[in-house]
Amino acid sequence: MDRLQNLPMDLRNLLRTIRLKAKYALFLVLVVVLVIIEKENKIISKVSDKLNLKQMPQNIFEINSTDSNIIYAENGSLTSLSELDSAFFQFRKRLANVTLQFGGSNAFLSDVPKSTRKHILLMATTRTGSSFVGEFFNQQGNIFYLFEPLWHIERTVTFESIGANAVGSAIVYRDVLHQLLLCDLYTLESFISPTPEHHLTRFMFRRGSSKSLCEDPVCTPLVKKASEKYHCKNRRCGPLNMTLAMESCLNKDHVAIKAVRIRQLGFLKTLVEDPRLDMRIIQLVRDPRAVLASRMVAFSGKYESWKKWALEGAAPIPEDEVQKLKGNCDNIRLSAELGLSQPKWLRGRYMLIRYEDIARYPLQKAKEMYKFAEITLTPQVKEWIIKNTQASQGNSGVYSTQKNSSEQFEKWRFSIPFKLAQVVQEVCEPAMQLFGYKLASDLETLTNRSISLLEDRVNFWVT
Repeated sequence: MDRLQNLPMDLRNLLRTIRLKAKYALFLVLVVVLVIIEKENKIISKVSDKLNLKQMPQNIFEINSTDSNIIYAENGSLTSLSELDSAFFQFRKRLANVTLQFGGSNAFLSDVPKSTRKHILLMATTRTGSSFVGEFFNQQGNIFYLFEPLWHIERTVTFESIGANAVGSAIVYRDVLHQLLLCDLYTLESFISPTPEHHLTRFMFRRGSSKSLCEDPVCTPLVKKASEKYHCKNRRCGPLNMTLAMESCLNKDHVAIKAVRIRQLGFLKTLVEDPRLDMRIIQLVRDPRAVLASRMVAFSGKYESWKKWALEGAAPIPEDEVQKLKGNCDNIRLSAELGLSQPKWLRGRYMLIRYEDIARYPLQKAKEMYKFAEITLTPQVKEWIIKNTQASQGNSGVYSTQKNSSEQFEKWRFSIPFKLAQVVQEVCEPAMQLFGYKLASDLETLTNRSISLLEDRVNFWVT
């Protein structure tokens, strides 16, 4: 310091300027290094070195199977990893704010959508009526709707370490879902098999179940010798152009995704807290006895031992199968308990709804869901609901979204053997109590339509 005082004033000022610039240069280098680390971490979290390609399913009835005996919230290692992942996300947001304060570009918060855009996740499990309920959003012209995009991840990704499978798959599902809600459909290309070329694919799962992927300009002219595995329902289109689909997504007012592979609500915290998203999570539940009865029809081969035991007195149901059933019920219950506990990050962003209530009062419940999402329900959606909830019995197939809903929702009571209903009641009783599903003490009670197996739930489902 004494040496500086002995120097001329101009020279002293020059040295101070150099020191100040060096200080900011060092800071910027640090920021760049952290950004690079973050980018690499994101890639690793999506497509880790632990990932392997799976064989594609041979049986069409296996494509939606999501049975799991893992109860995430009761897994200690998973909880700690989840907390670590959440903490890292908070660090990323703070780093983004720092770069903004110093005039730098913010890669994390760029292209922030308008505040009016809503991002809706219909969270369910298989055979809960989610395809039918998803149509409530698919039929709305200003919503970009995707039907089960996470199917591609389930069919192409696995983890070498069994212990890491639960947390690993949950993080990959969540990260891909995160990008899709931001209209980054290119993210999905890494998981579509065969890999799209020049952003064109003929293998987008159930493309025809998303109107947004089958309308102009996404529906390009049909190309000969390029038929799609899952083609559009009402018109023939060329291979799906992911770039055009992304542009369509960005041009819509809102985004909605149906997913049956997100098994724990807690993993969605980072999405809800992302300032680029205005999340609304609708958790759809259904009587687990009805779910089992539906799965026994849709995935008949997987439940042969169940049917033989119930109807023929054959060998008991394998214990691991019963544990899978219990795991499914517990995961659904734990997510609902978290949502209904109203943690600060979920307030105003979580809705729990029963399929049975939608089946009985479809238009009323559609209005409630749209009000929750803060979106105006259009006449087109109302017309679709009226038309497709009064379908004749012949139009109600296993995968159909056309239902005579007021009659269909209790049909399971006459198809499931009472012995199997008892098994479900034993392992899923905590979930059934939470959701208001009454136990049947005998076959007569189960099959008597005059005895309701539903408790009334008023003003209980929105937080």
